[in-house]
Amino acid sequence: MKKLILFLLLICSAGLAKATELVSMIQAYQADRGALSRIYTNRLSTEYFTRMESFNKDYLSSLQAQNYGALSEDGKIDYVLFRNYLEKELATLDLDKRAFTEVQSVVAFGKLLEEFVIARRRAKQPNSQELAASWNQVAKSVDAQLKSLANSPKYDSWQKADLAASAVESLSKATKEAYDFYFDYDPEFTWWMPEPWKKLDENMKAYAKGLREHYTNSVKDDGSGIIGKPIGREALEKQLAFEMIAYSPEELIVEAEKQFAWCEKEMLEASNELGFGDDWKAALEMVKNTYLPAGAWPEEVARLGEEAIEIMEKNDWITVPSLAKETWRTTMISAERQRVSPFFLGGEVIQISYPTSEMSHEEKMMSMRGNNPHFSRATVQHELIPGHHLQQFMNQRYMTHRRMFGTPFWTEGWALYWEFVLWDRNFPRDAKDKVGMLFWRMHRCARIIFSLNYHLGKMTPQECIDLLVDKVGHEYANAEAEVRRSFEGSYGPLYQIAYMIGALEIYSMRKEMVDSGKMPEKEFHDLIMTQNAMPIEILRSKVTGKPLDKNHKASWRFLD
Repeated sequence: MKKLILFLLLICSAGLAKATELVSMIQAYQADRGALSRIYTNRLSTEYFTRMESFNKDYLSSLQAQNYGALSEDGKIDYVLFRNYLEKELATLDLDKRAFTEVQSVVAFGKLLEEFVIARRRAKQPNSQELAASWNQVAKSVDAQLKSLANSPKYDSWQKADLAASAVESLSKATKEAYDFYFDYDPEFTWWMPEPWKKLDENMKAYAKGLREHYTNSVKDDGSGIIGKPIGREALEKQLAFEMIAYSPEELIVEAEKQFAWCEKEMLEASNELGFGDDWKAALEMVKNTYLPAGAWPEEVARLGEEAIEIMEKNDWITVPSLAKETWRTTMISAERQRVSPFFLGGEVIQISYPTSEMSHEEKMMSMRGNNPHFSRATVQHELIPGHHLQQFMNQRYMTHRRMFGTPFWTEGWALYWEFVLWDRNFPRDAKDKVGMLFWRMHRCARIIFSLNYHLGKMTPQECIDLLVDKVGHEYANAEAEVRRSFEGSYGPLYQIAYMIGALEIYSMRKEMVDSGKMPEKEFHDLIMTQNAMPIEILRSKVTGKPLDKNHKASWRFLD
């Protein structure tokens, strides 16, 4: 009980008591944005872009009207975070709007449908006979636009063709929601509208299908079966700037190659120690074959989680709240999900990959070999404590308004940073542990190389898979799953580079503050955990005490 009381006092002193002058504005923004997103559901429409642009500009103007000089230290951090966030939203809207404008003509038929959707928001009763006649004409217009495709220039990329199809589908979805609102509740509507809607729906689906195939000069599937959407240099550079990464994509690739070379050097040493000479892939194969029998692995994962907590507390490296230790739990990942996530997923629940009965023999072996004890010893703590579970636990209790500013460079960077620290502290018990830790470190380097090159249009998904197999030593199915996760999952385009780059940022900050003797190690870690999520360059201002300019932009050359 005494520890609980002390922890609650810590929350009050380090969290709630430091709620800044901008908390109310940030919380209001989140609520307002949620309200608008629920009413303007067609995100590929002029109405949506216009409303969201004015919404974010209004908040940016209100923020800029604040007296920056009069704000507290944390208030200034919130100001820069919020300003950067709003500018990122506006830049993203601009890119999306420009892309939509290029294909907007495909929904030229949609004015009457958009008016119907808007009227439905306030439940305006339609004149169903007139509406049926108008939708009959709209259906003919859609059919005419479909037929005209044969004589119109093809899109120069499948991505543009896909966006055009998505614009039609988004309008159709919004119309269907409004249609369902009236159907069976308004007798006149129910009598007049089913046939016109059926025809319109069929025509829009056919049109979307035609548009999706209306492209040339680009390859949608390189044979890997993975369909992603490279964002291109302009979007990539903008995203790096808003993440406060003051490096070009090419500079980051060079750093990844440098880190990869270090890993290879260390891997050769471990391979020689294991008796395989310079054939480190043979050493890797031996380590993969240390897998546990099916059924035995989950208990070992839990043991590894407890081991990591014990190491943190024994060395007094970071505060671990007793409730955080008590509340994490485990679950298993389905065979289907393992096609995208062949290893761990973490947080309060650590999700474990291991064979299931419906897998083929080859799939079962790949799952067990890829989740062997030596690979996993360094990644269980990544997912639990001091990694993602501790992060999420603290984010729910400290500076909670900042969760909106979350970034994978903070989330994944922190978890991988601990792998760096543990390596330095002789965490590997033997050469097999070293091989396991180095495998993952090489993987993080490869993620930077393949994901940036992919978004720059320099690598295909199949080439990314081959890189993971040939250079890192992945099982083919696991490599395919990793690439599929990178490009078809719900992750942003910078997510895969965030592990290594974020870790290097925090590691650089550690050298600046802890290794120099300016701050005790535990204080450094606890301070990071009580600030909540944000770009690490902005976090650095809090850790170092260096003030931020109100118009702060990415400038920290942490790799130099």
